[in-house]
Order: sequence, then C-alpha cells, then structure tokens
Amino acid sequence: MTDSGKGIAAMVSACTIWGLAPLFYKLLTHVPPFEVLAHRTLWSLVFFAGVLTAQRRLHVLRQAVSNRRDLAILAFAALMISSNWLIFITSIQIEHAIEASLGYYTFPLASVLMGAIFFRERLGRAQALAVALAGLAVVVLAAGYGAAPWIPLMVAITFALYGVAKKWLSIGPVVSVTAEVLLLSPIALAILWLAHRAGTGHFAAETSTTLLLMLSGPLTGLPLILFSYAARRLTLATVGVLQYINPSLQFLCATLVFRELFSLWHAIAFALIWTALAIYTTAIWRQDRAARRVPPSV
Repeated sequence: MTDSGKGIAAMVSACTIWGLAPLFYKLLTHVPPFEVLAHRTLWSLVFFAGVLTAQRRLHVLRQAVSNRRDLAILAFAALMISSNWLIFITSIQIEHAIEASLGYYTFPLASVLMGAIFFRERLGRAQALAVALAGLAVVVLAAGYGAAPWIPLMVAITFALYGVAKKWLSIGPVVSVTAEVLLLSPIALAILWLAHRAGTGHFAAETSTTLLLMLSGPLTGLPLILFSYAARRLTLATVGVLQYINPSLQFLCATLVFRELFSLWHAIAFALIWTALAIYTTAIWRQDRAARRVPPSV
C-alpha cells in the first residue's frame, strides 16, 4: 500500500471511531457527565504517557511544561478541549446528539473565521460565503428554538479555539495532548474524590461500567494518533473531505439509532451547513490542485 493509501486508511479509521463515539458514551448515560469527563481525562493521560514512554519521548513532555509560554497556551488548550468533551458527553446524555453533530459540521467554518480573527488570514469569496451560510444556519436554529443553539455553537467554537491554541504551539500533537490532560488531571482527581466520598462514584461499583470508563482513554488517544499519521501523508483537501465522516456518522447515530427528533428547523440548518461545506471544500480542493500544478522554483 502506498503512503497515500495508508494515510487514507488511517484517516477513515480515525473519523469512524470519532463518528461512532456517541454509541460508546450512550452506554455511560447513568454516569454524570463530569465523572465521565474526569475518567476520560485520567485514562487518556495513562494512554498517552504509555505511548510517549514506548517512544522514549517522555522527556519532551517535561520540556513542554517547563516553558512558561507553552504552559500558558497548553492551559488554554486544555480548557477548550475539556469544555468540548464535556459538551459532547452531555449532549449525548440529554438526547441532543443531533446538535453536537451540527457543531462538528460547523467546526471547519468556525476555524476559517478564527484564522481571520487571530492570524489575519484573508477569506476568499467562497470561504466568506460558506461562513455566512453557517451563520444563517445558526440564525435559523435560533428562530426555531426561540433561543440560541448553544450546543452546536459551543462545540464549534471550543474546538476552533483549540485549533488556534495548537497553531501557537511548536510541539507535536501527542506530546501536547498529554500535557493538556496532565494539567487537567488534578481537577479530574478532585471530581472523582468528591464523587466517591459522597458514595456516588461509579468506578469499581460495576465491572462493565468500570471497563467502559477505562476504555475512554484509548478511545480518545487512538484516533488522534491515526489522525496525526494521516495528516502527514495526505493533502489538506483530502483531510478536509474525509473529516466529514465524523459528524456524518454522529448524525446517523442520533437520527437512526437514538431516534432523536429531526425537525424542520434542523433540516433547514443542516441544508445550509452542507451547502456551505460543499462550497468550502470545493474551494480548498481547487486551491490544492492549483498549488500542485505550480512547477517548483529552480
């Protein structure tokens, strides 16, 4: 298999794991979201620390957290990704997985907007139109709900801001995520200590629940490693197209498995988002093709 073929296989695998994650977290609806988040954080730390130890790169983690600038950025990234995880887990538990999938559909367009705000990246006509359509989708949902659609908004914004933090960092994804969950681990331990002290902790109370909570670590870490492997071997356009597998599978889980209500307002909002993504992806694909046609400078 070629490097490109391996990259596509890794990307599809990563997005499939992410896309089917609602099925996993649905099995933990009897565990409070903060407790699930705490276990996801701690078992992710165990998983990533094991990976870095196997790679003999644990010393890189020490260097990352000893730099004040990187430490501040890592703390911000940790806040954003933990907020994103909490919103996602909660949306599954309160039967709003459709809104979460809409948030992940919107994320690439939110990233374009963040690029313009934080890095002064210029928006092309296609990108500006795509962002405008995404904004219109939010307005449609707000009109339908009679309130702001907080779940898709917060999912998209926290993940986009997480991407901004990653762009400011010079360290690799595995090291940075390990540092992030390391920073979050004292809070996670405090949450679990309080839960078990009150007698409401679920870990070790039932074998199946305990194993599921432990599995949340590898389920978080493995797709990230697969994604990093794929990103080094594929063009941005290919990565951009394949990543829509994730919210598409989440959407199917919400509508076909969880049987969540798909209203007219949802239909209009999703139609706008899908149109925006088609415009955005086509523009990226054309830019990628044009860049590959340019002969290398002598």
